[in-house]
Amino acid sequence: MAHVTVTIAGKTYRMACGEGEEDHLTALATGFDAKVAEMRKAFGEIGDMRLHVMAALTVSDELAELKSRFAALETEAAGLREAAASGEARLAEGIEKTAERIERLTQSLNTPASRGETPGSE
Repeated sequence: MAHVTVTIAGKTYRMACGEGEEDHLTALATGFDAKVAEMRKAFGEIGDMRLHVMAALTVSDELAELKSRFAALETEAAGLREAAASGEARLAEGIEKTAERIERLTQSLNTPASRGETPGSE
């Protein structure tokens, strides 16, 4: 198991993480530290615990909003896939009907009467 040392609000924490996840955990801690600093700037010195809780709730709210937007996008994508499949089916049906029409026209053009011939005049 890997370990990373991160600093949040001036305090250092040693954290365990999976191998290869060190940079990700460091980035998360840096982002959270920035959120705490943002809260401290907005609200002043109201206590580390309260600032941490407010920052955590803000990050949680952002995550909830992103999950909601992601779910809406997944629904929209599913609708678009369904519409595309329906459009493909209609296109295939149109192509099939056009091919049948061409076949009928070809057959009618290949009959002796359509070429101006009378039966047996060949």
